[in-house]
Amino acid sequence: MKSNVKKPSRALRRIGAIALLLPLTLGSTAQTPQHSGAPVATSNAFATANVRAIAPLPPSVPLPTAFDVRQFESMAQQLVANQRVPGLAMAMVHGGRVISARGYGITDTSHATPVDSHTVFRLASLSKSFAGTMTGLLVNDGSLRWDSKLVDYLPSFRLSNPLASQQLTVSDLLSHRVGLTHNAFDRDLEQYVDFHTLTQKLAYAPLQCAPGTCYSYQNVAFSLVGDMVFAATGDFYAQEVQRRIFKPLGMNDASLGLEGIQASPSWARPHVRGRGGWVSLMPKTTYYQVLPAAGVNASASDMAQYLLAHTGHRPDVLPAPLLATLHQQLVDTPSEIRGSSWRRTRLTGAGYALGWRTYKYAGHEVVFHGGAVQGYRGLIAMVPELDFGVAIMWNSESSLPSGMLPTILDTALGLPPGQWLDDDIDPTLYAEATDDTSPDAPHAPGAHASASTAAPQ
Repeated sequence: MKSNVKKPSRALRRIGAIALLLPLTLGSTAQTPQHSGAPVATSNAFATANVRAIAPLPPSVPLPTAFDVRQFESMAQQLVANQRVPGLAMAMVHGGRVISARGYGITDTSHATPVDSHTVFRLASLSKSFAGTMTGLLVNDGSLRWDSKLVDYLPSFRLSNPLASQQLTVSDLLSHRVGLTHNAFDRDLEQYVDFHTLTQKLAYAPLQCAPGTCYSYQNVAFSLVGDMVFAATGDFYAQEVQRRIFKPLGMNDASLGLEGIQASPSWARPHVRGRGGWVSLMPKTTYYQVLPAAGVNASASDMAQYLLAHTGHRPDVLPAPLLATLHQQLVDTPSEIRGSSWRRTRLTGAGYALGWRTYKYAGHEVVFHGGAVQGYRGLIAMVPELDFGVAIMWNSESSLPSGMLPTILDTALGLPPGQWLDDDIDPTLYAEATDDTSPDAPHAPGAHASASTAAPQ
C-alpha cells in the first residue's frame, strides 16, 4: 500500500470490501451501546451526532517521584542488549505531553539497521482499537448507530440462526459478542483461505449464545467492520482510517496491510527463534487479510500521538464523550485474569469495550490491548486517573518485553514493584493465535490484504 504522497520532513513524518454493497446511511443521533443487554449509564455518552463543545480536562495527577522515564528507557535498552530481543519501540505520554518515544535495537538481525522512533512495527490486534475508533467517528457523524443491526449495512450477512443474523448490532460486533465460538475460522485464515470465503462460512458456524449475550474473541467476524465502513461511507476501510485517524493525528509513519509496511522507509522485520538465535522473516500475509482485526502498522512516534488522542488531548479529532463510550466496558471477560503472574496478582476484574480491553489493575482502571502475530508482539495501556499511557512494540516472539508493562504501571501507580521482567508470559495475553508452522505463501489465495490503498486522501 504505497503512498504516492511525498512524506513531510522527518520531524513531522510520520478489506476487504464487498463490491456489491451499496453505500447506506442511517441518519441518527449517536448513542451509547448496551452492556450485555442491559442499558449503560448515559452520563458519559454523547447525545448528539456532532458533539464538539467539551469541558477542559482536569489537571493531570503528577506521577510519583519514583517514576523516572530514563529508568524505563534503560530497561528497554537492556532488553535489546546482545539481541535478547532484536528490536523494540516504546512510547509514553503524560498530561498531554510525549515523555518518551524511542527505538531500541535493530530492525533486522541480517542487516543491523537501528530502530528509531519512526521505525514501523506490525501492531497485530492493537489494530482492533483503531477499528473501534473508526466506527465511533462514524457514529459521531450520524452515519452509523451503535445499536444499528449489521444486516442494515451488510444485507447478505448470515449466521447459522436466522434470528441471530437479524439481532447482531454494531456494538456487539466490536465487543466480541457475536455468539460464535472463540477465534472462529482463525485456523482457516492461517491456511490462506480468503476473507470473503470465511465470512460466508460464518453462516454455518455453531453459535454458543445469542448475539449480545456472551463474549468470545473473534478476528474474522470482527473484520466485518471493514465491510460495514465501506457500506456506510463508500470508501475502503484503509482509506477511511488514513483520512479520519492517521492524517489528523499526525501518525505519519502509519499504514495498513503488507504493502503499507513494506513501503515504509524504516520497518522492523519479524523474527522467530532459530538454532543460531533470532532469524528474520518476511511478514506473513494471513492476518493482513483482516485489516480491522490486525492490519495496522505504526511507529513509536505514531503511537505517542495515538495515546495523546485516547487520553483526551485531541478533542478536535476524538471528542471526550466519544472516548468515554469507546473505553466503557460492555462485557465481562473473567478469563483474562488468569494466565501470567502479573495478571493473577494485579487484576481483580477484566472486560471488553469497543476494540479495547478494560482492566481493574490493583483497583485502578486501565484501558488495554495486546497483540501478536508471527514475529511481532505489542501492548498498549492507559491509566485514565493519571492521564498516562504507554505503548510497547517489538519484532520477535520473546515474552521478555511483556514484563515492561506491569513494571511501568506499578511505578506510575505507586505500587510495590514485582519481578515481572522475569515473568513467563502466557500466549493468551495476545489477540491472534500464532501459527509459525505454516509456510509463507505470498501467492496463495487471499494473500493480498486489500485492493485499496492506504495513501492519504
